[in-house]
Amino acid sequence: MPLFSRKKKPSNDARKRLEYQMCLAKEAGADDTLDISRCELSEVPYGAFATCKVLQKKVLIIHTNNLTSLVPKSCSLLSLITVKVLDLHDNQLASLPADIGQLTALQVLNLEKNLLKSLPQSIGDLAQLQVLNVKGNKLRELPGSVSGLQSLRALDVSGNVLQELPRALAHVRTLQMLTLDSSAMTYPPPDICSAGTEAIQQFLCKECGIAYYPPSQYSVLPTLESDGGGTSVDGVDRTVEKYLEEESEWQNKFLDYEKRKERKTQEKLEFERRLNMGQQEQALLVQQLNSHKDEILQTVREEQQRLEQGLSKHQRYLEEERLKLLQQLKDTEQGTASQIQKLLEDNQRQKRSSDILKSLENERIRMEQLMAITQEETEQLRRREVASAMQQMLTETYKNKLLQMTSESRRQHLVSQACSSLAEMDQKFQQILAWQQLDQNKAVSQILRQIEIQKAAFEALQMKKDLMHRQIRNQIKLIETELLQLTQLELKRQELDTEVLQEAVTEQRRALGCLLQQLLKEKKQREEELQQILLEMEAKSETKQENYWLIQYQRLLNQKPLSLKLQEKCLEQQLVTLLLELSADHYVPVFAHHRISLEMLSTMSASDLEKLGVTEAGLQHAILRRAREILAVATTIPELRRAEETEVPAAPEPSAPLEERPSPAAPTAPPLQWDERKSECVVCMEQEPQMIFLPCGHVCCCQGCCDRLHSCPLCRQDIAQRIRVFHSA
Repeated sequence: MPLFSRKKKPSNDARKRLEYQMCLAKEAGADDTLDISRCELSEVPYGAFATCKVLQKKVLIIHTNNLTSLVPKSCSLLSLITVKVLDLHDNQLASLPADIGQLTALQVLNLEKNLLKSLPQSIGDLAQLQVLNVKGNKLRELPGSVSGLQSLRALDVSGNVLQELPRALAHVRTLQMLTLDSSAMTYPPPDICSAGTEAIQQFLCKECGIAYYPPSQYSVLPTLESDGGGTSVDGVDRTVEKYLEEESEWQNKFLDYEKRKERKTQEKLEFERRLNMGQQEQALLVQQLNSHKDEILQTVREEQQRLEQGLSKHQRYLEEERLKLLQQLKDTEQGTASQIQKLLEDNQRQKRSSDILKSLENERIRMEQLMAITQEETEQLRRREVASAMQQMLTETYKNKLLQMTSESRRQHLVSQACSSLAEMDQKFQQILAWQQLDQNKAVSQILRQIEIQKAAFEALQMKKDLMHRQIRNQIKLIETELLQLTQLELKRQELDTEVLQEAVTEQRRALGCLLQQLLKEKKQREEELQQILLEMEAKSETKQENYWLIQYQRLLNQKPLSLKLQEKCLEQQLVTLLLELSADHYVPVFAHHRISLEMLSTMSASDLEKLGVTEAGLQHAILRRAREILAVATTIPELRRAEETEVPAAPEPSAPLEERPSPAAPTAPPLQWDERKSECVVCMEQEPQMIFLPCGHVCCCQGCCDRLHSCPLCRQDIAQRIRVFHSA
């Protein structure tokens, strides 16, 4: 339990109810009841005691609160002297005030559902108490002073841990109803407790040694009267006696009048004193109410200011976010426009260029030269290597299967015939190996005979190696990305409900759609040209020429890419001559790829060359020695060195390797970083958009929803062509 417990403040509804009930009790013509129940009170307010004292309230209802004590420190129990009904059920009371007996007018006391463990001894001073309800508490015993409750008619002690009743309860003659848990009682016995109130009272009276009388005899007390008689005297005596009696009667009346006058004066003074005290308490109560009202108003004012500040701050934040998003949208649109403009200019430049026609003609001449296969290339054909590369998966699978069969056969043979000779085992193993070699040779021969497969492999490799076809594919991929971003941009603008640069975005999307259609036509045309070249090669090939397509495939594989050729041109001529003299010309691509110069080579070690891929130890030392000799000669003769540098300049080390084709220029404006995972199909709202609609250029539907559409869901334009987009990871 914490040392300092904080009192729970009542809610706004509870405070409003308390104020309303207090005002209602003070109105003119109000009844004698003060009801402050269900107000979430932790203690009885001072105003309630003052109201009961000044207005002489007779009924005080404080049930269903959080009271832990009945009388606060600043109040007195005498303020409730006129209360006849006190309802305190359903609270947290652990004890009653020790001076509870001062409430002499109390007739009904309800303490149900509290935490009482005992009752004070002064409870017996409540002579007018008729109903006492202590149900649902933690009482273990009743005090012996309950015998003073001479008007008690109903007593409820059920729901406690009470096991015995005090014998003094037999002196309460007016008790008509006693409620208790008979099964838990030990005194009186449970059978007597189950018999009812009359049986319990008879048992207690018998234990106390007094006679039992039913309560009905004590409901109305009889009025006792006495008759007096007189004696006969003579007339004089009667006259004197009568005079004396009258004189004495007048004296008694005068004394009674004086006493009544004095009593009235005292009552008047007491009333004035009480009235002054009531006025003071009322003024104090009004002052407390005003201060409490000021505190509430100040709290409400501060809360309102805080809410206004928070609202204005949130509005400024939303406005900044909106302006930032609009700026990002504008920058993205400008970047997209510049990139589209560059794409259009590049496309027009390529159309107007005559170099394309010249390169196509040169490529056709080169293809015709490639059709002629020399005897030397036929002899140098790496037939087994090429065939193995094309059918590596089949060979490895077959080899693994044969090895598994061999291992299984060998294991079974060892288990079943552990005593068989090793010679027989070797003979069977050699036979299995011969079968394996025979099957492998047969598979390789079959692959070599499959001309159509060789032709298809050559066609696929040629399509991949073709420079113009690759450029067209890259441009198509770039345009698809731009269309996807434009579609997401339009959807974002619809969410923001803005119309900024709408016509510009629509015009850009249409231009990209037209450019995409044109590139698709060029791609199809280039594929037809490559197919025509393949048909011409097949027609011009010799009918008896073996491995024609294998030789073409090998020649295309051995062809160096454009980036490697450019790198080899940047190598120093002396370094190339050095490698040729040492018969290490096959390492020229390696040195070109890593940008190795003579100066770098002179500072390297044999382990560095081994990391580059030069594995021969003798060749490593020879290369390093020759490089140092060349640099020594160049240092001795600087003029020769400067002449050589002027003739063949050394290439500087770039920060990144050259690409096979120059990439398009990036837009000047920073593009908005679109999250493709957030884009979704506008129809099903689940899958990512995967289809491009032409001619509008929108990317807004997945493949499943696209089949059922005849017009674009965004612009309602008829769909002439659908293109599938594959998102890269």
